Amino acid sequence: MAADASHGGGTGFPLVLLVEDTASLRLTYSAVLKAAGFEVEAAETGAEAIEKLRRCRPVLAVMDLMLPDRDGLDLLQTFQQIAPDTPLVVVTAHGSIDRAVSAMRAGAHEFLVKPVDRARLIEAVTHALKARSCVPAATLGGQRDTLPPFIGASPSMQETYRLIRSVARSMATVFITGESGTGKELCAEAVHRLSTRREKPFIALNCGAIPGDLLESEVFGHLKGSFTGAISDKQGAAAAADGGTLFLDEICEMDLNLQTKLLRFLQTSTITPVGATRARKLDVRIVCATNRDPEDEVRHGRFREDLFYRLHVVPIHMPPLRDRGEDVVELAQTLLERMAAEEGSTLNRIAPAVLDLFRALPWPGNVRQLINVLRNAVVLNEGPVLTPDMLPKRLQEQSASEACAAPSPPPAGNATAPEDPFRGWTLARIERMAIEAAIRRNDGSVPQAARELGVSPSTLYRKRQQWGECG
Repeated sequence: MAADASHGGGTGFPLVLLVEDTASLRLTYSAVLKAAGFEVEAAETGAEAIEKLRRCRPVLAVMDLMLPDRDGLDLLQTFQQIAPDTPLVVVTAHGSIDRAVSAMRAGAHEFLVKPVDRARLIEAVTHALKARSCVPAATLGGQRDTLPPFIGASPSMQETYRLIRSVARSMATVFITGESGTGKELCAEAVHRLSTRREKPFIALNCGAIPGDLLESEVFGHLKGSFTGAISDKQGAAAAADGGTLFLDEICEMDLNLQTKLLRFLQTSTITPVGATRARKLDVRIVCATNRDPEDEVRHGRFREDLFYRLHVVPIHMPPLRDRGEDVVELAQTLLERMAAEEGSTLNRIAPAVLDLFRALPWPGNVRQLINVLRNAVVLNEGPVLTPDMLPKRLQEQSASEACAAPSPPPAGNATAPEDPFRGWTLARIERMAIEAAIRRNDGSVPQAARELGVSPSTLYRKRQQWGECG
């Protein structure tokens, strides 16, 4: 009998367990699900839901987080213990989105905010069932030391791999944080490749590289003639990612007005291109990233709090290279071999002294800086072994300066304290040195240096123009 119930009691329709204590909503959700081809088993309380879960073996459960006899998060954990392969879609009131976020982190597939749109309910249920049936087990085992295309098996990266595998099956938005050069886009691509959307487009958009007045058009598209310069219709990144994944890099650079429109898109799954009067329905999963502290951006009013909670469902932090231990050795050797093959070079091994140096360096530019160093060495030198003298001069100088930077013992007795290194310098000179150093650390990127220094890129461009360094 239970076996039949899992398929709709012999009707052939998949059975959904609906847990909702409000009678009117229970009837509404049941009608929507039945109209979409599902059979529904409804429960009013947590206790009744557990009994029906054991007896009916549904293919999926839709569950309100506010129940009269039991906390929804506690019930979610019980569901996972009884039927770990049954996906869960949770429903919450607008003021309890933080609880829905906690449910997503605990393993729920998707959350819906009341009042629930009928189309969104069916969309969430459909995606949850697809994730249950279509993801190959081999991609979810989590037993490998690495996750392509990443290199390295340090403990910090193992945790990253675990989170990627865990979240890939769901519809949850992923919020990736980490310093510049740590591989945030690679992380987003890995989430996409392990998801049920892997055959659909992965579209990446850097919000920090596009002028604010053009960003809305880049995300949502525009119609011909909608503004000066719109000489033809343009498909935005969201529409291009339909069915797949939209990766919004440097999300904290997005203008507050556009943040409002992005929030509406997340809530309704519809977009309205610039100049259009009709909205278009899309099926897109959002993954975003930033090298800033998003919570600090919220506190300072630069990022909408409601959008933050909508996006920050499953956070993944990409560790800096200096915290990845021996990963830097594996990365360096693997990347050097690849670059040597690409350039037709014989420089494909690394001297022990260079590996010791690589272990000791702080790598402020992370993996991107390591790639830059190795590419420079391969292009300018012959092999077969990479030695310290082949490294870029700035790296050798950095190594030498750090070797000399060990703190000196405090002066004994009445000895004179060390002289102030900035004595006799003007403020303008100190400012210029700080700006130039930040630009060098960011491989010549003025926008990245500006973010590090907490100023706008236009400020740095203006100052460099005053110094006569750019025309």
